[in-house]
Amino acid sequence: MGRTSKDKRDVYYRLAKENGWRARSAFKLLQLNEEFQLFQGVTRAVDLCAAPGSWSQVLSQKIGSPQGSGHVVAVDLQAMAPLPGVLQIQGDITQLSTAKEIIRHFEGCPADLVVCDGAPDVTGLHDVDEYMQAQLLLAALNIATHVLKPGGCFVAKIFRGRDVTLIYSQLRVFFSNVLCAKPRSSRNSSIEAFAVCQGYDPPEGFLPDLTKPLLDHSYDPDLNQLDGPTRIIVPFVACGDLSSYDSDRSYPLDVSAQLTLEDGSEYKYTPPTQPPISPPYQEACTLKKKGRLAKEIRSQDCPVNTVDTLAQPLAAPQRHTLMASEVEDSGMNCSP
Repeated sequence: MGRTSKDKRDVYYRLAKENGWRARSAFKLLQLNEEFQLFQGVTRAVDLCAAPGSWSQVLSQKIGSPQGSGHVVAVDLQAMAPLPGVLQIQGDITQLSTAKEIIRHFEGCPADLVVCDGAPDVTGLHDVDEYMQAQLLLAALNIATHVLKPGGCFVAKIFRGRDVTLIYSQLRVFFSNVLCAKPRSSRNSSIEAFAVCQGYDPPEGFLPDLTKPLLDHSYDPDLNQLDGPTRIIVPFVACGDLSSYDSDRSYPLDVSAQLTLEDGSEYKYTPPTQPPISPPYQEACTLKKKGRLAKEIRSQDCPVNTVDTLAQPLAAPQRHTLMASEVEDSGMNCSP
């Protein structure tokens, strides 16, 4: 996202920079909280797949203590710029050591809220993307079973697809209330939504174990008696001010400036609150600044090495017809 991209016309992208949020996804969590009061009574929260940190930023401002004692823990494989009141763990959510470190930061107490806004790099193949997102959600749920207290809340991004009801059924095993929510700031053209799971109540006899599959069929026999793709249907809720800005609309800069800026001043470019630390496209940006990105290779730029030049042209292959006596001497006669 930059000055020359269409994202500057994305009103939520612009509002995020004007309000100091690291990414436009901050509005998704804010709108989910408006609908479900996720932060009510929460003193310890975990943000999985936290980078670049917009959700951790919201949590630190809403439930973090002024003294910065660290009631919010952010976990991601990538490095993330520091946030006040947020303890960061650069680790894998599929490792038991990560869950133990989260509990250690909470001084042995479980978390009240676990959120996950992570998503894999999409390929454009919807079936593959939905499967990868489902596996990421299950990994987040698996670690949530290690750190979440009974009655706690779990919020995670989900891709709504053909087999999404199977994910709902697995979530319903561990939570008394499961909803699918679509914030206003989430583009309608996107298949993303958020599973809001409240009332953590694991099955009797369930022991969290990251080394085993998440759902064992012996835990809930009633669920296993249900067959077919429609095991469970969860309510779908659209949250946020539905009369507010359209996330799919491209607002003109002069018009949206009057809508978003209270003083009516003209639009001015605002740099991102926190640029990426080590983005994968950093090398491409460096080459572009030097004018070397997608540069046409000319013959004078790549001189031919004299070693590659042949002193003599290759000789044409010569044919030789074997005589009958030569065939018999070589043992190649196949006649009986």
